[in-house]
Amino acid sequence: MRFSTKGRYGLRAMIDLAVYSNGEHVTLASIAERQGISTNYLEQVFSTLENRAG
Repeated sequence: MRFSTKGRYGLRAMIDLAVYSNGEHVTLASIAERQGISTNYLEQVFSTLENRAG
């Protein structure tokens, strides 16, 4: 199965949230830093996730 770059980054971000949230808020900047993803690109990924969820 092949995923788009945006899909891979979205999955990595969701896994990061699961690992590092501990019931608290996690900033996009902290996820971006840990995952080596541009904050601006991660904002686009989450915007897409938000649009599809709601």
